Parts: sequence; C-alpha cells; structure tokens
Amino acid sequence: MASAQEAAAWSVDGRVGVVSDYRDRGYTLSAGDAVVQGEATLSHASGGYAGLWASGIEEYGMGPDGDGATIEVTLYAGWAGSTAGFDIDLGVWANVYPDGDDVNYVEFPVQIGRTFGAATFSSGVVWAPSQTGTGDAANTWVWTRADYAPDSWPVSLHARIGHEDGGFAPDGKTDWLVGLQAPLGPFTLGIDWVDSDTEDNALVASVFWGF
Repeated sequence: MASAQEAAAWSVDGRVGVVSDYRDRGYTLSAGDAVVQGEATLSHASGGYAGLWASGIEEYGMGPDGDGATIEVTLYAGWAGSTAGFDIDLGVWANVYPDGDDVNYVEFPVQIGRTFGAATFSSGVVWAPSQTGTGDAANTWVWTRADYAPDSWPVSLHARIGHEDGGFAPDGKTDWLVGLQAPLGPFTLGIDWVDSDTEDNALVASVFWGF
C-alpha cells in the first residue's frame, strides 16, 4: 500500500511540437526558421520537479573546427507550491549546447504569481552568475506577465514584458509579447506577436501535442 501511494505521488507530463520561429526573450535563436521543440517533466506531490527541455537552434558556439551547436537543451529542477494565496516557483536551469564551444551556462529562476478569477498575474527574475557561457558577466532578466483564461472562452490570452541586463544584453534590452492559445483536443495552437528594442518583431505560430 505504501509503495502504491508513493508511486501515485509522482507524475510525468510533457509536450512536443513546432514553432515557426524560436524566440527567447525577444531574440530569435533559429534565424527566423521553424524548429521542433519538446519537454518532459517529472513532478512529485510535494512540489518538487525535474525535467528536460530541448529545441533546434541556429548554429551557435563555433569551435576551432568550425562546428557549432544546433540543439539547445535545458536540464531543470526546482520546487513549485502555494502559500498565502501566492504561487511560487524556485528553480535552477542548466543550459547546454552540444557541440558548442564554451557556451553552456547555469541560471536561477524565481517566480511568484496570484490568480483572481480568470486572470493570473505573475512576475519573476532569472539570474545567471558570471561564467564563461555568459561572456564572463552576470546576467539578469526581470519580467511580468498577465494571463486571462475564462472557462467559457475557446482561447486564452496572455501578455508579457521583460527587461534584461548583463552578459546577454550589455546595453540593456526590453522585450515584450502578446498572444493567444487555443486547445484542440490533445493539441494546443498558439500565436504570439514578439518584439524588443534590439531586434525586429515577428509573428510566431506554434502547435504542441501534450502528454
């Protein structure tokens, strides 16, 4: 009985799909091309979780032989839970670029949010200490997001704005997006308008299958 209860405390979920342009914090990491992305997460009833996320990217981190990474992999772990009506998520990300040269790095994300009916508001910060993969400079990305998902609507809406300073944005950079998602059976369709003050805007479409 104890073994059955412990097994029931664990769950696995994930998704796999395609995006028309891989945009991260406003930057395109796929040179405007469509790429495949996937994710799997192992979660425990206590709030602990760990998982893996991967995406195709434009060749990155060229080494002496001229080859670079064409895949970005993020290994992550953390804890998510609720206290005093707020949802909290604390984690660590290890961003790995197979075949890239001195471009791997670690980040520490913190997120807090609260839901009011169909609306959810959240904010967070992702901090990376100085390391080779960040150009030997610390990096900080601060963001805030709003989601609106009434049960009677066939779509949900979201908007986000962020600001980044440090190794990945030496002069500072502000990025933003607005978009919507629509569930269609096991699939989720999405479209986002992504922009920043350092890169051209883009309309990004996506389709993901969840499991």
